Amino acid sequence: MQQVLDIFLHLQDHLGSIIKDYGPWVYALLFAIIFAETGLVVTPFLPGDSLLFAAGAFTSTDAGEATRLSLWLLLGLLIVAAVLGDAVNYHVGRWVGPRLFKGQGVGFWGKLLSRKHLDRAHAFYERYGGKAVVLARFVPIVRTFVPFVAGAGVMNYSRFALYNVFGAVLWVGICVLAGHWFGNIEFVKKNFSIVVLGIIAVSLIPIAIEVWMHRRAKAAGATAPAPSAPNPTTTP
Repeated sequence: MQQVLDIFLHLQDHLGSIIKDYGPWVYALLFAIIFAETGLVVTPFLPGDSLLFAAGAFTSTDAGEATRLSLWLLLGLLIVAAVLGDAVNYHVGRWVGPRLFKGQGVGFWGKLLSRKHLDRAHAFYERYGGKAVVLARFVPIVRTFVPFVAGAGVMNYSRFALYNVFGAVLWVGICVLAGHWFGNIEFVKKNFSIVVLGIIAVSLIPIAIEVWMHRRAKAAGATAPAPSAPNPTTTP
């Protein structure tokens, strides 16, 4: 556990060593990690934002010739990995979901896997799904489960695919370019563990804002005066 935590908190150091040892093969490794982190429900623990940031730092001219990565190749490959990951996760959810969520509300598992939950998920994604798919990209662990639930809830795939691509471009672009521009600043290099925690905290901001706006709208709706009943009229 300590070794895993060390890799997460000192990802930049470990990634530099991997680039030196494996050269161009690091592109395939990064592609596989981003694909698995977004596409496989069983691997939500893999690094996402921090890995993109660290990889972006090695595209800068300050990274050194031996460890420098191509910015445009990295962006293209990892955007494709993120899009494919969510697409696979969606289709797995669509195939597994209806078979899994067929309980009738009897007993613990029946209530947990009730068909009603699937119907509610479907209604949710039809109304808010696009926003949820994009925002989830920036939240660790959540981004692994959202496409699965979207598929299980039978969100319209054309709509999902549009937001999947938009979210992937936004997520990979912001994280990699942030690493490219800021990853080689001396403070960042010396305090990468703090930066990783900061990235996670910043990732939660969009969801926090969305929850706050939703609660505010709900509270405003609850306090709005009910429409008055029309006055009865008499016929002449």
